[in-house]
Amino acid sequence: MIKLKRPVKEYENEALAFKQEFIDNGENTINGSELLDRMESYGEWLKTVTDNISEETVNPSWVVTDTYFAFDDNGRIVGIIDLRHELNDFLKDFGNSGYSVRPSERRKGYATQMLGLIVKRAEEIGLESLQLSVERTNEPSVKTIIKNNGKYERSFEFEGEEADVYIINL
Repeated sequence: MIKLKRPVKEYENEALAFKQEFIDNGENTINGSELLDRMESYGEWLKTVTDNISEETVNPSWVVTDTYFAFDDNGRIVGIIDLRHELNDFLKDFGNSGYSVRPSERRKGYATQMLGLIVKRAEEIGLESLQLSVERTNEPSVKTIIKNNGKYERSFEFEGEEADVYIINL
């Protein structure tokens, strides 16, 4: 069973190894990471995700967002997931949550568990539904969303890719 934990300074080495595994696997994007994949330093990224937890400190171009690392029973980061408390114009197609599982840990059910825990968190903060988008070709993620009671809502195109929006009613 995985546990979701907010990023802290003590997770820096494990977080950087997590990020490096994506790079080594030829993946430049880590969905749900609040741009961990683009930040030069963990400290800079940590400040951003910490600031974005609160309405008082959230970046004006972002929305309040909870970001969590997913840890396995051995204390290893196996994934990352975020929960956006609301949707702005930019996020209207992308939704309330994004997530990624470490390349070496895929197909073990971690994404399904992570999303299930975020669904519970969304209920706790009073959301009535959770909107998620997924590239149509990302079959494992489509299955993850459906396993968490996601229902197809609509489609859109982003950067030449067909994507679908799913809604999980809470």
